[in-house]
Amino acid sequence: MNRPLIAILRGLTPDEALPAAETLIAAGIDRLEVPLNSPRAYDSIRAMVDAFRDDALIGAGTVLTEVQVQEVAEAGGRIVLSPNCDPGVIRATKAAGMQSFAGVFTATECFAALAAGADGLKLFPAFLAGPEGLRALRAVLPTDAAVYPVGGVGPEDFASWLAAGASGFGLGTALYTPGCSIADLAARAADLAAAYDTAAA
Repeated sequence: MNRPLIAILRGLTPDEALPAAETLIAAGIDRLEVPLNSPRAYDSIRAMVDAFRDDALIGAGTVLTEVQVQEVAEAGGRIVLSPNCDPGVIRATKAAGMQSFAGVFTATECFAALAAGADGLKLFPAFLAGPEGLRALRAVLPTDAAVYPVGGVGPEDFASWLAAGASGFGLGTALYTPGCSIADLAARAADLAAAYDTAAA
């Protein structure tokens, strides 16, 4: 994987899936999430996995049930992201051989997610916690816990979040909006990748 950046492609359609994935991978963003409330999300995931399984970590977001976990696995996904902390969903994800990123906001949710086997924590909505909120959580979390702020995080914030202990970022509307052109997506991806590299240097 090139950078710890997860592209959240909410609203992506199957027709857009392959050109969008190719564009993002070329820009060095190779963790691709299709939220399940996108049109025909499983079709998009399946198409991207078939084309780019060796080049990217592809999976689903807004995964709320164990049934959805199995459907993501059947589509070939390898990562599951949720907006909430559901230990059953986390355990089902791990049992299916996929990575689990659970949505958390409090210390209680963080530790519940880690106890259930989550590979990483999705701090959501990150803009409400802010870097200081993450800094407070980092004081008690295991040092190796991966924490990805998601929600209201943009390139101007990368440095402050990294200083507070962010492991990476989930990028939604700052990167992709439904119907955006491939040219726009390429430009946004390049800008965000460059901003991350500068902040992480």
